[in-house]
Amino acid sequence: MKQGIVYRPQGFDMEQKNDVFDAPRFAVAPMMDWTDRHCRYFHRLMTRHALLYTEMVVADALLHGDVPRHLAFDALEHPLALQLGGSEPTKLAQAVQIAADWGYDEINLNVGCPSDRVQSGTFGACLMREPDLVARCVEAMKAVSDVPVTVKCRIGVDEQDEEVALDILADRVFDAGCDALWVHARKAWLQGLSPKQNRDVPPLNYDRVFRLKARFGDRFIGLNGGLADLVEAKAHLGKVDGIMLGREAYQNCAILLDVDRLIYADARAPNGFSEICAAMMDYTARHIAGGGRVHHVTRHMISLFHGLPGARRYRQILTVEASQPDATEEVIARAFEAVDRQALKPTAA
Repeated sequence: MKQGIVYRPQGFDMEQKNDVFDAPRFAVAPMMDWTDRHCRYFHRLMTRHALLYTEMVVADALLHGDVPRHLAFDALEHPLALQLGGSEPTKLAQAVQIAADWGYDEINLNVGCPSDRVQSGTFGACLMREPDLVARCVEAMKAVSDVPVTVKCRIGVDEQDEEVALDILADRVFDAGCDALWVHARKAWLQGLSPKQNRDVPPLNYDRVFRLKARFGDRFIGLNGGLADLVEAKAHLGKVDGIMLGREAYQNCAILLDVDRLIYADARAPNGFSEICAAMMDYTARHIAGGGRVHHVTRHMISLFHGLPGARRYRQILTVEASQPDATEEVIARAFEAVDRQALKPTAA
């Protein structure tokens, strides 16, 4: 059996653990156009323990498209989950089988994305209306997977009663063998709100997720949505099993330097900024050698020094200079040099 995440709900006797990975108490959310392999490599340099997620990969893209482009990743990225999109059990099972040889630690089914693209394909958040279909998808994926199969959902969509809709979905997927449920604590409004508005406008309802966890004490329930402060987010771990940050982890990525210490009680110092710079230069050089461009990598590094002296010049170098056709990995060194040396100290050190 391949390596895999071990999902343990609250109360598990930690003395009994003997598996490769502990339950992921902290995860960086899957985000379209953001959490590609370059972003994940960068994020992993700041946290040893966080569970990282791919962008959503549509099952059809694996069945009919360029599989290596969608599935290849660096071994450093572990623990790593692949998020799939789809609503046909047979196709999702085939996609899981294709992904099996790539060594992901978890397979996740998207039941929360509200974009027009997924609505036209009748998957993502649309599936909140079809819990029995979601259960069949999970069952089919579990039947061919050697690693955990999980679901990421909303608390409801449109006019659904979120108390009823979320309970029904949870009942169905857990009965089908789902290993964990990550819940974005907002409704998705498929009519009337854009995907961007759906990330902010529907009100957060953490209490609804806490009630779900109280009902499923022996199941792993993770919380997502609006979490922006690690100390505050950590406080929720008394009511749920895991916390997942999305935009804050991307747009203020230095927050990840505190994850191992605050969430996992790992007293080891994180990589310093000089180590991060050197590692990203080496990674970028390899990417260039493989035919890639510098800006494919550096676009994910823009927020590292958010609010620090020199951050504006740092961002300018990584956006303007890194986009030049002849740019090399040396752009990264110049960008780091633009930041006040006194600022070059990880907050968790």
